[in-house]
Amino acid sequence: MHNLALTSKSWVFREALSLLKQTQQKIISGKTIIFATGYGPSGLPHIGTFGEVVRTNMVRRAFESIAPGTKTKLIVVSDDMDGLRKIPENLPNQDMLKKHLGKPLVAIPDPFGTHSSYGKHMNDVLKSFLDKFEFEYELVSSAEFYRSGRYNQHLQKLLENYDEVMGIMLPTLRDERRKTYSPFLPICQKSGAVLQVAVVEQDSRNSTITYRDNEGELVETMVTDGSCKLQWRPDWGMRWAALEVDYEMYGKDLIPSAEISAEVCKIVGGEVPKLMHYELFLDENGHKISKSKGNGLSIEQWLRYASVETLALYMYHTPSKAKRLYFDVIPKTFDEYLSFINKYHQQAEEEKIDNPVRHVHAGKVPRFSTTEISFSLLLNLASACNPKNKSVLWGFVGNYIKQDNVSESILDQMIDFACCYYEDFVKPKKKYRLPDEREQGALEKLLLALQKIDKTASAEEIQNLVYDIGKNSDCGFENLRDWFKALYQILLGQEQGPRMGSFIKLYGIENSINLIKDALQDKIL
Repeated sequence: MHNLALTSKSWVFREALSLLKQTQQKIISGKTIIFATGYGPSGLPHIGTFGEVVRTNMVRRAFESIAPGTKTKLIVVSDDMDGLRKIPENLPNQDMLKKHLGKPLVAIPDPFGTHSSYGKHMNDVLKSFLDKFEFEYELVSSAEFYRSGRYNQHLQKLLENYDEVMGIMLPTLRDERRKTYSPFLPICQKSGAVLQVAVVEQDSRNSTITYRDNEGELVETMVTDGSCKLQWRPDWGMRWAALEVDYEMYGKDLIPSAEISAEVCKIVGGEVPKLMHYELFLDENGHKISKSKGNGLSIEQWLRYASVETLALYMYHTPSKAKRLYFDVIPKTFDEYLSFINKYHQQAEEEKIDNPVRHVHAGKVPRFSTTEISFSLLLNLASACNPKNKSVLWGFVGNYIKQDNVSESILDQMIDFACCYYEDFVKPKKKYRLPDEREQGALEKLLLALQKIDKTASAEEIQNLVYDIGKNSDCGFENLRDWFKALYQILLGQEQGPRMGSFIKLYGIENSINLIKDALQDKIL
């Protein structure tokens, strides 16, 4: 496996090999290699959060395959000690939340009324989704680690090197912000809010800082045991050191922040982990996806229309490239997933290692024997028959393929997804048009050909028939794409469509004949 990984083109193996070089000493010492990812629970978890976790887990599994026997752990750190600065628009009880602005997320009531705090609710939402994908991970509450003293040693180290940390941070800030900046954010003893105030004195011997609160009063507080938290960039570097993190990913917009956090990590006695940045996801308008705005796709929305494995595949592809993350990417991704599965079981080992589904399934790739059926084909079948429920689609599918060749659970799931996607996105956009004179002549030829063809003809034979009619000079299609586009618009009411041979075979020759007759009848009427 190691030799194959050395020549692999997969970014996952390139990351794993780089990490292997960096962690040789830890491996020799028998220590656990720590993979980490951060989660800001101020808003509902979004699809980008999942992307970071699933990609990190892919690298972890690749690392395990080239370093067998090495212990690894994936930790998901929730920054639930952060103060609530802005209320996400997609949360309930907005008025209640306004009363708690500035407080740590774990000190704010749950706006949904189901958990002990806002932070606890958001953490459980993340856990419930990660558990669906059967990750092996540990969710770390930043608030618990601050309050339990887990971070005390490194907070003390930062206090001892306060001026050095300030020397790193201040040049990155605006003039006005420099006047009140401190890496330590005390928790106000009166209001419970996280304060962004200037520190007027540091006492590393007694582990305290002195600051002026919002009322101008001088207050001395410990920096340990949850009395303070760190600004997010010093916090990031501190936790790398405290948790001995070996690998972490982050969005491209955080590159300058990661560089600063790396310096803080060194100051508090840690080793900077192997880091990887990725491009951001964009919504349908090309804007960055924001958890506070709730734009783009949510985790729940993707899972209404496709499996979690297809989402993992989408996250695998080109992490260094910004991609639109909206509903129209789902059918293509679903079909790519099926195609990669089918290829995988026919490939040699040196080819399998670069097949994306190897990383989606950590090398345990399932089989899906019904290669004739794609998600797009099911959507086009739905366009033709307007199903009231999934049993309608099953009726066509059952006639098309041999029952003993059906991976029924996967196919049944696909049909469920296809019905949902068709109802929400395809059906509302269907727009039929009448054929022009040239197209009417071609459709009449296709109708006659289908009436004569053997009803047991294969999809390929039917495809050739459709192709030949479009190519026939009598019909006048100089570009065959115009012929197929006309079929999609006239018969299915959409701009794009399936391989017509496969569609006609699945829908049935007699049903397809009637579909063409209806289109021609509408023209006559």
